Amino acid sequence: MREDYFGPEVAETYDESSAEMFDPAKVEPAAELLSELAGGGRALEFAIGTGRIALPLAARGTEVSGLDLSEAMVEQLRLKPGGRELAVTIGDMASTRVEGSFRLVYLVFNTILNLTTQDDQVACFANAAAHLEPGGRFVIEVGIPELRRLPPGERYVVFHGEADRWGIDEYDTAPQSLVSHHIRDEGAGLRHMAIPFRYVWPAELDLMARLAGMTLESRWCDWHRQPFDHESTAQVSVWRKP
Repeated sequence: MREDYFGPEVAETYDESSAEMFDPAKVEPAAELLSELAGGGRALEFAIGTGRIALPLAARGTEVSGLDLSEAMVEQLRLKPGGRELAVTIGDMASTRVEGSFRLVYLVFNTILNLTTQDDQVACFANAAAHLEPGGRFVIEVGIPELRRLPPGERYVVFHGEADRWGIDEYDTAPQSLVSHHIRDEGAGLRHMAIPFRYVWPAELDLMARLAGMTLESRWCDWHRQPFDHESTAQVSVWRKP
């Protein structure tokens, strides 16, 4: 099984460190669109984490199950109202099978990038397709690589900066890899956490979907269904199983 970068120390402070992503202005549009795409059927979240999206989606009446590599993150989910009612399997989203079939499988907040090889990302698409009912949908939310922000010869992009917390992405364009460096001033010293990713382009994701027997249905730049174009910094893509 792949390395789990979201152990107890990370999980216990995850909601706080990602507080901007828990803003209702970000959560509610995602839950609303996913509820619509589920169409009254069952939904499966790959990398369910602490339930940022799963809980409000379940509150809308969708039956939600989850899959996650991190037991510590799921423990935090269980502490929240409604968290114990969700069926969650501990496992790898590239290979672990959850019992039953689903109308919707979804993967949000750049988590496809946690699979650090192309083979694993392809396997994730195949695993999603295997869970879907005929006509079911696979949804991914992921950012567009910020390579245009790199001056010639540079490899680093600052994506967050505060007095006590910094985030820096380190790119290597040959293998399409990046390492996100999270640095926090904890008073007694600096804490550094580095998480590896593999970035992907929209066309590459579409090819992965085709290999899994799915076709692109929709692509927007956000959960509000704004048009996706060459200036978009993120994508919400929907592929459908025949």
